[in-house]
Amino acid sequence: MFNSLSFASICCSSYEIVIFTLICVFSSHSNLDPLTETYGIPFYLQYLAHWPEYFIVAEAPGGELMGYIMGKAEGSVAREEWHGHVTALSVAPEFRRLGLAAKLMEMLEKISERKGGFFVDLFVRVSNQVAVKMYKQLGYSVYRTVIEYYSASNGEPDEDAYDMRKALSRDAEKKSIIPLPHPVRPEDIE
Repeated sequence: MFNSLSFASICCSSYEIVIFTLICVFSSHSNLDPLTETYGIPFYLQYLAHWPEYFIVAEAPGGELMGYIMGKAEGSVAREEWHGHVTALSVAPEFRRLGLAAKLMEMLEKISERKGGFFVDLFVRVSNQVAVKMYKQLGYSVYRTVIEYYSASNGEPDEDAYDMRKALSRDAEKKSIIPLPHPVRPEDIE
C-alpha cells in the first residue's frame, strides 16, 4: 500500500529540520486533531538534535505531508528500562484509516529494537478510545494510569493518561509490560 510513499528519518544537518518543525508546529493539517499535542519549536529542535533517527515523516507522491512520528530513546539499561518512547504521532485527516499510523509505529519500534530497547512506550489520553484501541491492536497494553497527566484548557479538569507499552525482543519474559496495580501521578514517573 505504501510503495509510492516516501518515509524519511530527519537528518540533523539538513535545512529540512526547520521546515519540518514549522510544518508540525503550525500546520493545522497534521495537528488538526485536538488530541495531538503541539509543542514549541525549541522542543522539536531538542528532539531533532538528540534523536534524529526517531523523527520519521511520511510524504505522499505529490509531496504533501501525510503524517509523522517523533520519539526518543531513554531509561536505564541496568534496570532493564532502556526503551523507545513515542512522543507524538500525527496523521493528516485525509490519510487516516489507511494503516499509516501502524507503519510509522512499526518503523519506530524497529529503531528501538536496533538500539537494544526492552520496550516501546507512549502516553495517550484515557478519553481517546480510538487511539487506545489502535495501540491495543498493535500489541500495546496499559502499563499504568497517570493521574492528571494532560493539562486541560478552557477551565476543564486535567485529564488522565494511559502509559501503554509493548515489549520488544530483548524483554523475552515481558517483564516491562506487567501492569502496575495502582495509578501514579506525573511527578512519580521516572
